[in-house]
Amino acid sequence: MRRLVAAGLIAAVALVASRAADAGPPTDQLKSTIDRILSILQDPALRAPGKVEERRLKIREVADDVFDWTEIGKRALARHWEARSPQEREEFSKLFADLLERSYVGKIEGYSGEKIVYDKETIDGERAEVRTKLVTKAGTQIPIDYQMQKVGDRWRVYDVKIENVSLVGNYRSQFNRIIQQSGYADLIQRLKSKKEELQFDEGGAGKAKKS
Repeated sequence: MRRLVAAGLIAAVALVASRAADAGPPTDQLKSTIDRILSILQDPALRAPGKVEERRLKIREVADDVFDWTEIGKRALARHWEARSPQEREEFSKLFADLLERSYVGKIEGYSGEKIVYDKETIDGERAEVRTKLVTKAGTQIPIDYQMQKVGDRWRVYDVKIENVSLVGNYRSQFNRIIQQSGYADLIQRLKSKKEELQFDEGGAGKAKKS
């Protein structure tokens, strides 16, 4: 699971990008996001050790602009989404987005020299798929396909397939198993615990000691 999401975010920070000749708005908007993240990662003012949190926050802001976290959460929760109140849906979507962002933003900062090739774009009404390939320094090609839908005047990602394995599908299976075994409340508690754990890893423990 970690490999799936890490690879998806690596694709969003590849240092050399090739644009598909027949690309349209979905690919252009995805590439624009990649360019913005590159700018953040390569900004000397944000590379200092004391700028880690500021840099990550900026990356998350860009990710928020292209990833539709509510739609991703809805699809990951699947049939259990309908039973949730508006407040529960909002809480879940925020926790899930935070889990994805905090878990893997740190990982993308360690990658350099990868190449992302925009292979093909397919548009069907309000849905689109942008097929890409991540080419590692060793020459290995990893297919990464972005499932997107139009929201207003923007194309936003609602699923990512790494080597034909769905990010949403993987989480859907995990979440369904937890809800079936111990209930929705336990899923929320696990997400909250994971959030606290990741905050601790990011330096929360050090801040607590100073206080």
